[in-house]
Amino acid sequence: MDAHVDHILIVDDDREIRELVSTYLTKNGLRVTASPDGRHMRAFLEANTVDLIVLDLMLPGDDGLVLCRELRAGKHKATPVLMLTARDDETDRIIGLEMGADDYLAKPFAARELLARIKAVLRRTRMLPPNLQISEAGQMLAFGDWQLDTTARHLIDAEGTIVALSGAEYRLLRVFVDHPMRVFNRDQLLNLTQGREAEMFERSVDLLVSRLRQRLNDDARDPAYIKTVRSEGYVFAKPVEIKEARQ
Repeated sequence: MDAHVDHILIVDDDREIRELVSTYLTKNGLRVTASPDGRHMRAFLEANTVDLIVLDLMLPGDDGLVLCRELRAGKHKATPVLMLTARDDETDRIIGLEMGADDYLAKPFAARELLARIKAVLRRTRMLPPNLQISEAGQMLAFGDWQLDTTARHLIDAEGTIVALSGAEYRLLRVFVDHPMRVFNRDQLLNLTQGREAEMFERSVDLLVSRLRQRLNDDARDPAYIKTVRSEGYVFAKPVEIKEARQ
């Protein structure tokens, strides 16, 4: 059987960027499909799956933020997204991460840097750090009114409703539920969930916590699950029970 070749979807309206990036990534062992806009992207993903999407923020028609939000709500919710921004603007980064992007890269960029980011995101998506591999695959982790399915990587509420998680949200929640009652500072959470090669910024942790609280219906003003510890970081404040996976 042939080894898997990672398939990257590039969504950018700049033809020169699409061609240059496609050529470089292909030469470095990746399979690449290029798309000029959201319409083409949607049509392609209807019949295909990819390992990662490089998504430009500024696109004709629906922009990258709209498309990223759409991806996170649909069948490609677990597909990593690397957002390209037109400038090194923290506002763009914050909004992109809020919409569910796994990483960002500001234009102009070197193709080698893009390749490094792609490899880093794929590596983080596929493998939790060894010290977080406490729960065996196929287990349900129960806490409060929720269960986390570690195989499907989604939440299940008390009524059995499934709540989807992005890759970054799942990794952060796993850190918390594998270490309940332990305080983590932002730097620790960055290292455990993103990896320093991603060059993420501390505010991204706060954004991820905010997104995760929304998934858990956790009141940010008085959270029951993820509590803020002043001047220190965050702590998961619910006991966690390990259950057998559903058959």
